[in-house]
Amino acid sequence: MSDEQLQVVEGASPNEVRDPATRREIKRAAVWLGMASAIAVVVLLIQPLLIIFAGLVFASLLDGGVRLIGRVLPIGRAWRLLIVCLLTIAFLVGTFYLTGVQVAEQIGQLRSTLEGQTVRLTSWLTSQGLMPGASDISGVARQALSSVGRLTSWVGSAFGALTTMFMIVVIGLFVAMDPRVYDRGLQWMIPEDSRQEFALTTQRMGHTLRRLMFGRIVGMVAEGVLTWFALMLGGVPMAMILGILTGILAFIPNIGAFVSGALMVAVGFSSGVDTGLWAIGTYLIVQTFDGYVLIPMVAKRTVDMPPALTLGTQILASALFGIMGLALADPMTAMLKTAMERRSEIEEEERDDDGEGSAGKARA
Repeated sequence: MSDEQLQVVEGASPNEVRDPATRREIKRAAVWLGMASAIAVVVLLIQPLLIIFAGLVFASLLDGGVRLIGRVLPIGRAWRLLIVCLLTIAFLVGTFYLTGVQVAEQIGQLRSTLEGQTVRLTSWLTSQGLMPGASDISGVARQALSSVGRLTSWVGSAFGALTTMFMIVVIGLFVAMDPRVYDRGLQWMIPEDSRQEFALTTQRMGHTLRRLMFGRIVGMVAEGVLTWFALMLGGVPMAMILGILTGILAFIPNIGAFVSGALMVAVGFSSGVDTGLWAIGTYLIVQTFDGYVLIPMVAKRTVDMPPALTLGTQILASALFGIMGLALADPMTAMLKTAMERRSEIEEEERDDDGEGSAGKARA
């Protein structure tokens, strides 16, 4: 059987664009369409992306502990990570074992106390004509809750919260075990000409994130312990649970301090005017010490972010992404700030090189 002669149809295809200007416009449109599609994908996948980012933040905490232990014990990274995990588990189990019953009782008391104080406050405001009636209040509350949006509705269920925490812990553990694997994978996806700069930028971002988390942990422990002892000395009820809540809320600066202060004052005035004034004084003293002594000392070794920038990003992140966005606003801002600072350094280096080149040509 003889091979048939290959025949190729000549002439332009109906979908072939030969005009260079038209091809350029099609490429531009494809770029804009790709960017719009990427933004749409990010919006649709914002919940898993936040979980992944939270896992990276948790991995930075573990990595910081591993590096700290490495300065004392020259052993393998896996063993150091195991020590960090065991110490964390031992601390949590010991804390709940020693204070579990007391904390559980104080949680119930705190809820009933806050409900009673809220009713008293709203009744007083209503009697003064500063707040609508009970029926109007319930309508305003329903409207406020309905405006939260679908992005934060998944946080409300306990099962969803536990699942989210489990996924964050698992992602953080996997990344902390061998971060170089994921770093190499990210670099492989970057063009070769930009890999060195990308590696330097990600290294600085990781260093910044570790310092930020170190500062947050120090602030949380200090605020929680100081609040606990001060309220206990003043005879304020539920001092332990208020100290724990203050320490946890210290992870979210500015907003967390306001919420913890409101809780302290509400519980303090539930026992009398004297304890209420003591709670106010405790709040002022702790926040003053934290703002003027502790934070400046930690800030020298951590990230320097202006308070207005921090508060603004927290408001935007909470409005867009809910509770998870509020908790992760500071790490997001710190990493973006580091990347932008590195970009400005590159531009300054390019301007300096251009200036030296121009000066050399002028001398020649």
